[in-house]
Amino acid sequence: MPPDPASRTGARIITDEISAFLDKQRLGYVATIGPGYKPNVSPKGTIARWDEGTLIFADIRSPDTVRNIEENGSVEISSIDPVLRRGYLFEGTASVIRDADMLRRARGMYERMGIRSKIRAVIAVEVSRISSVTSPLYDMGATEEEVRKKWGARLAGP
Repeated sequence: MPPDPASRTGARIITDEISAFLDKQRLGYVATIGPGYKPNVSPKGTIARWDEGTLIFADIRSPDTVRNIEENGSVEISSIDPVLRRGYLFEGTASVIRDADMLRRARGMYERMGIRSKIRAVIAVEVSRISSVTSPLYDMGATEEEVRKKWGARLAGP
């Protein structure tokens, strides 16, 4: 299989386009590795770009995720638009933010985004790779508008 043309690696890989996508979606599923190599996947509604190489998310109710990151920082984050059936897979190394100034700025950013939940910690993910993710519907020739109609109607319910 040829490499994904949208796959990006390097220090400055979170483009403005990807950042705009995250601003709109915010929801991402964070996969971590727990004790005994047990996988843990947890939804996070606070995924945001910190800079061109770093994502952050808030620990609002994430004790297993934080514990796993403290033991093994390898993570993947999948953020997909549920209607358009496309998005991004981020791979990287996560750490709990300990720097008081960075933590204060991150909490301020979340306040400006309208996040009102108590934030216990903020996790930074140094992104090493980004891959685009698309539904097989696009491989079969479906247009974005066709996918939007199909999944928008389905998600709207009866």
